Amino acid sequence: MKINFSSLIISFIFTGCLSSIPTLQERKESLSALSNKDFTQVNIQTSSFALFSLQKAPNNCKNKDLKVYIEGDGLSWITRTTISANPTPITPTALELMNQDASECKVYIARPCQYINSNECSKKYWTSNRFDEKVIKSFDEALSNLKDNYKNRSFTLIGYSGGGAIVTLVASRREDINMLITVAGNVDILKWTTIHNISRLNESLNPADYTKGLENIKQYHLIGKEDDVIPKEVFLSYLSKFENKDNITYKYYDATHNCCWNEPYKKFLEELKLR
Repeated sequence: MKINFSSLIISFIFTGCLSSIPTLQERKESLSALSNKDFTQVNIQTSSFALFSLQKAPNNCKNKDLKVYIEGDGLSWITRTTISANPTPITPTALELMNQDASECKVYIARPCQYINSNECSKKYWTSNRFDEKVIKSFDEALSNLKDNYKNRSFTLIGYSGGGAIVTLVASRREDINMLITVAGNVDILKWTTIHNISRLNESLNPADYTKGLENIKQYHLIGKEDDVIPKEVFLSYLSKFENKDNITYKYYDATHNCCWNEPYKKFLEELKLR
């Protein structure tokens, strides 16, 4: 018997009492405290959503590789039966990862409706439809917008958690992706729902169905040894869909889903000389 989808999600995201959930303003302040003063908030307008981003002046990135960090699912549920009114994360983990990266050319993009209030923000976009065509198209358009502004040659996409699904799906449809990196990434959502015996995200696209478009892209996947939210079997299922696995590298780290990725990610960048 399948269990209630919302019951499991809230157990992943938040285990304290309702009163201790930070307000939306407090979550925005948390991001501001983590933001480098050289970065400015830019809302990237796409055909479907305005996507919150943090960007530096594009002066030094012409004909270079631009790293784009994409946030996880955020605060989707606030109780076992109540969907959050706004999915802005309590901790912007993808921004914390970007802060470990000394690269000059980098951008942070939140997921639809995170840090932004909009009439287009239906709750389905942080639940059943979090990876649907409309969402993926918006990130594809956002990358094209960045390329117009930065004049960069290519992109390295880095996605945390559900952001891992976003970056793989977007990469599968573009020709300018230099590298793909996921951290605790949800790269096979069918396997994920099967493992946890929860309702399928039938309105969402599944990265594992698009491996043909990813085989020629260099990929790195960082997996938490103690990650009970997105366990290693999710990645291994994704990996099994590839006929050619030559471009895929993965490694296990002493981390859970939410903790503690900053130091391992910093060392990963140093080892690959990507900082």
